[in-house]
Amino acid sequence: MTHQTAAPIDPAGNVLLELVELRKEFGARTVNVAVDNVSLRVHEGETLALVGESGCGKTTLTRLLLKLLEPTAGSVHFDGQDLAALSAAEMRSVRRQMQVVLQDPYSSMNPRMRVSDIVAEPLVTHDPALRGRRARAQVRERVGELLESVGLSAGVQDRYPHEFSGGQRQRISIARALALDPRLLVLDEPTSALDVSVQATVLDLLAELQQRLGLTYVFVSHNLAVVAQVADRVAVMRRGRLVEVGSTAAVLRTPQHPYTRQLLDAVPVLDPRRGRRGAGAASSLLKETSR
Repeated sequence: MTHQTAAPIDPAGNVLLELVELRKEFGARTVNVAVDNVSLRVHEGETLALVGESGCGKTTLTRLLLKLLEPTAGSVHFDGQDLAALSAAEMRSVRRQMQVVLQDPYSSMNPRMRVSDIVAEPLVTHDPALRGRRARAQVRERVGELLESVGLSAGVQDRYPHEFSGGQRQRISIARALALDPRLLVLDEPTSALDVSVQATVLDLLAELQQRLGLTYVFVSHNLAVVAQVADRVAVMRRGRLVEVGSTAAVLRTPQHPYTRQLLDAVPVLDPRRGRRGAGAASSLLKETSR
């Protein structure tokens, strides 16, 4: 049984992304249902966290909403447009507004490309006028602006990915994702490959960018401490289905579904003799991140 709690979203707020009875099957003779009848709305300007154990369908769902996979059934709507009904040219325009930041910033970059080319790649791909020598100075200026917007120097453009730390590489990935002025960022475990101290600085950067640019985030994570810090709402997935959706406070403090309670039971506590797991541990997380 699926339990869904009401989300404290402004009723007047625009729905930027809507998934309607989305289903994805793999295989022919033996069918594997990776996403099973998922319906979900993401409001403009919010951060929706998608959580669940490995293999629950989170990654497949994000690929469906980005139209990197075609659904077996159901539909994806972005800003009121059914993506399946769009022409190739129309979909190309929508893709500018939907970008992704992946978990491992090193493997998502070509190690033979300079930072300038990595960040500029979306620009020259989507705008033919920016290709060629005449536009080189214009592109370089834009890349410098993007790097500075994520806390890096414009002067690092001629360096290669291996010359940066993990946190710096993730900032480069974020700069690349921002190149086309998107409205939606899908953040697929964007801090899980980073040290805890570096995680905090990247999360602060994402919060600042969201506030300044009015971005909408779909934040995929298995780390409930991070979710408690960044998310407005939480959607819990299990075996391809949504089992609970609600405000972060409601889901973490008073989970309605047994699987959500299992996830909370796995939240570690610093001192097992004094701390409590489950909802108590989650409440502590909410208190810490609200300070």
